[in-house]
Amino acid sequence: MKPDILYFGQFPEATVAELNRRYTVHHYFKMPQPDEIPADVAARVRGVATEANRGISRAMLDRLPNLEAVSVFGVGLDLVDVQAIQERGLPLGNTPDIIGPEVADLAIGMMLASARQIIFADQYVRTGQWASKGPIPLGRSVANKTCGVIGLGGIGRAIADRAVAFRMHVLYTGTREKKDVPYTYVGDVVELARQSDYLMVACKGGSETRHLVSRAVIDALGPKGTLINVARGTVVDEEALIDALANKRLGWAALDVFENSPNIDKRLLNFPNVILQPHHGTAAIETRLEMGQLMIDNLAAGLEKRPLKTPVAA
Repeated sequence: MKPDILYFGQFPEATVAELNRRYTVHHYFKMPQPDEIPADVAARVRGVATEANRGISRAMLDRLPNLEAVSVFGVGLDLVDVQAIQERGLPLGNTPDIIGPEVADLAIGMMLASARQIIFADQYVRTGQWASKGPIPLGRSVANKTCGVIGLGGIGRAIADRAVAFRMHVLYTGTREKKDVPYTYVGDVVELARQSDYLMVACKGGSETRHLVSRAVIDALGPKGTLINVARGTVVDEEALIDALANKRLGWAALDVFENSPNIDKRLLNFPNVILQPHHGTAAIETRLEMGQLMIDNLAAGLEKRPLKTPVAA
């Protein structure tokens, strides 16, 4: 008899097919309330596979008395009750390393789209303004500018490495200085913003980093600066960001994440100097398939009492 598992969210078709081949699957696209899981199903569930954007709560964990393993599709753990999982001694895996290059590609793409006005220019051509008005206003260069990176983990390091290819000077901040990187550490995030032309937000989410990009950080970046967020919406004080944009204290922003996704603050829709994306940093076919397979590998290892390929450290 195949083990019962719950999975929360939406995975690639090939991932779903493999889950169905290996397990008796109970699927919820949106995270249900714990009591929405039938008691007989909850008692049989041995594994959980969940999108990072769905996570899993202590209350849901408490609903599953025979749970043996949790595997996360993604890297963010701010919606995963890691403490509750560890208290029960359950193996927990996620999918790091895979997503870094893909999210970094989007971050650099957003930076270039903002600096070189790619979205505006596309509309300029489509609406006939090129023919009627002539060339578009000049954009901005990224070469010889400073790229500040908040969080030099897998995503941040991939962003930094790509920025160098565009002849940018890279600074970074984080919980500690890293001795094995060729980039300059700045211990204070406000000072990092002050020295940056383009400020990349690539740190983890959660309570520790909530509103790390504060009004002071945004003001330090200033009217000639660009804020790019591919981390979590909660890292940026969105009210302060909107106020700075409205009062021209910040030059530009490019955002893939928001404090209330997908129902974003409608005021953001009114700024022509802001690029908005639907939280799709990892949304490439190849990357999602690789993430799905690693999620399954971690889940299988946990259920079979083997070491996980990419365990979350205790």
